[in-house]
Amino acid sequence: MVRRESEFNADDKHPMQATSADIILRQQLEYSISRYFYEGCDRTIQNLLSHCRWYVTTHASAMTLVIECPDQVTNWRILQKITPMASLLYSIVSSAKIRVCPPEANAVPFEMRVDELSVYRDWA
Repeated sequence: MVRRESEFNADDKHPMQATSADIILRQQLEYSISRYFYEGCDRTIQNLLSHCRWYVTTHASAMTLVIECPDQVTNWRILQKITPMASLLYSIVSSAKIRVCPPEANAVPFEMRVDELSVYRDWA
C-alpha cells in the first residue's frame, strides 16, 4: 500500500526551517557542551585550547568539536592530546567528532569520531 504525503499527520513531518526557538536552543546546547568539555580538560589541554579558535557545532549529522590551530606547532600538540580530548568528549556525547584544522587554508583537517577511540589508544 502506497501512502501519500497528505496522509501523514503534520506533526510527524520535519519542519522546513528552524524556528528562532530552535536556533536559541541549539546555541545553548553548544555553549553548555563547550563549557562542560573545557572544564573537564586538564590544564595542559586548556592552555592549548586557549591558543586556538575552537567551538562545538551541532549543524552536521553529529556534534563536532572544531579546533582551528594558529600554527603547525600548536596543531601538532593538539593532535598529541586528541585521545584524552576524545575520551572526555565521548563521556559527554558518544556520537561526537573532533576536527583539527591546521593553519594552512588548503591543508586537510584531521577528523576522528569519538566512538572510534580504541583505534587511537596507542596515541595516549
